[in-house]
Amino acid sequence: MGHAVRTSEARGQMSAEFDGRTGLWGRLTEWLRASGPTEAADGGDREALLLAAAEAGLPLAPAAYPAPGYGCSCDRVGCPTPARHPVSFAWQTQSTTDRAQVERWARHQPQANFITATGTTHDVLDVPLEAGREALERLLEDGVDIGPVAESDDGRLLFFTLTRGTPEDEDEWWPCELDCHPETMDEHPGLRWHCRGSYVLVPPARLPGEDGRTVHWLRGPEHPLPDPLTLLETLTDACARHTGQDHDHAPGAWPLRR
Repeated sequence: MGHAVRTSEARGQMSAEFDGRTGLWGRLTEWLRASGPTEAADGGDREALLLAAAEAGLPLAPAAYPAPGYGCSCDRVGCPTPARHPVSFAWQTQSTTDRAQVERWARHQPQANFITATGTTHDVLDVPLEAGREALERLLEDGVDIGPVAESDDGRLLFFTLTRGTPEDEDEWWPCELDCHPETMDEHPGLRWHCRGSYVLVPPARLPGEDGRTVHWLRGPEHPLPDPLTLLETLTDACARHTGQDHDHAPGAWPLRR
């Protein structure tokens, strides 16, 4: 019962950040207010947020976390994506929405980040922060149903959407030039479409460094997932306007091939 209450409270807190203000600018600035460090610090809140994501249908699996030394709990010398990759190479089959399993992982691995595998129940449209802010303002102005949105403090916004196609049927699958997989991050400095075979860190997650950077929800997973096509044009237009303005692309909430 206690876990259900905490999950409900976490959902309410995430909703209040967006729905509790009036006016476009007030809502947008509240969305973008960086509250991630406290979100990831408390163990009870962490578990409640992870369970809320699983209950919303996001399949989860444990991931590495920041650690002294090489910056990553995997202890790999020169890990290319510290604290951003799954613990298991079998993450696609390991990912689950099962409440009991997520609880066990969260309690037995209290420092672990978590990833959510995309392309089965949901996709993620992942854009540079400034382009994402511009797109958010436009989408809110137009009254578009946006769905869950997360911010990665290394400069990306993650828009969670329904997945396209019918993943259970190979014949229904169609590729897209925007598709981003773990090994193709550098090929997509603008908009990245995480679909089949990819993943992102799911809030609450901690990023390497001493500045308390996190991946945190701006709008929580209790909100319905939108059709990606309702967001795509606005996001691509915003990315096109910001192309070339930022040539220093930091690693995002996903890894290169390990």
